[in-house]
Amino acid sequence: MAAIVRTLRCSVLKQSSRQFSTMCGVQAGEKWRKEHGLARSGTEYGPLTDLPDWSFADGRPAPPMKGQLRRKQEREALARRIVMLNSEVDRGIERWSQKQEETKRIEEHKKSLLLKPKGKLLVKKLSQS
Repeated sequence: MAAIVRTLRCSVLKQSSRQFSTMCGVQAGEKWRKEHGLARSGTEYGPLTDLPDWSFADGRPAPPMKGQLRRKQEREALARRIVMLNSEVDRGIERWSQKQEETKRIEEHKKSLLLKPKGKLLVKKLSQS
């Protein structure tokens, strides 16, 4: 019986003029939030996710929740990675500039080893300068 119902459903869907999408839908407002520089959803970061839900009556803050601790660790790991990659880029730029200076020095040394003009050629060269 279930096979007949399934077959009927499939044949009705094939004959139907409606289009069914199997793609996941975009969250409501995601495009607007991205355009305004906000998170994709309201639960990624911000006061509703970062601040505690409650505090003690005497003003003491509530202990951090698991999600807050996890997000803090993720941010610290990301900050460490950024610092490490930035230092790698700085070392790469420094090495590149040293290599450029070395090639310039070698080129000037090669020019100094070339034959120098003498006699009439030297006088002619000096008069043109």
